[in-house]
Amino acid sequence: MTRYLSWILAVYVAFVFLQSLLFKFTGSEETRIIFETIGDWMAGIGLLEPVSQPFKTYGGYLIGMVELFASVLILVPRTRIWGAIIGFGVISGALFFHLFTPLGVNRVVDAAGNTDGGILFYMASGVWLSCITLIAISFRRGRQSGSF
Repeated sequence: MTRYLSWILAVYVAFVFLQSLLFKFTGSEETRIIFETIGDWMAGIGLLEPVSQPFKTYGGYLIGMVELFASVLILVPRTRIWGAIIGFGVISGALFFHLFTPLGVNRVVDAAGNTDGGILFYMASGVWLSCITLIAISFRRGRQSGSF
């Protein structure tokens, strides 16, 4: 049963990460708004101010590359735990920005001020829960086999 659950969760995480790459790698308006909002917030925090401009410009590409790497790892059973750990780290950052910065849960998606109704936040929450579950499954399997 956990084998099937592991595959379902891994495919969900990879799907969410991979479908977002088109937006991140093409510099779409939605991605630009997200990273500019976070970059502007960072500019108001002393220690983060020096990285705010590079984050606005290159943050989407950097995060996209990490998500691509995590997706590849998570789809290979032998490296799934590493993909889940990396995915957990990336998505924890995304959830932090949604909850504790002006980005918000119901974020703006275009210049007209339209919002996504929280869809991105809810998908990120699902990825977070999926990664935690995959990590737990991997540790449980490792303990049972004596690998950990």
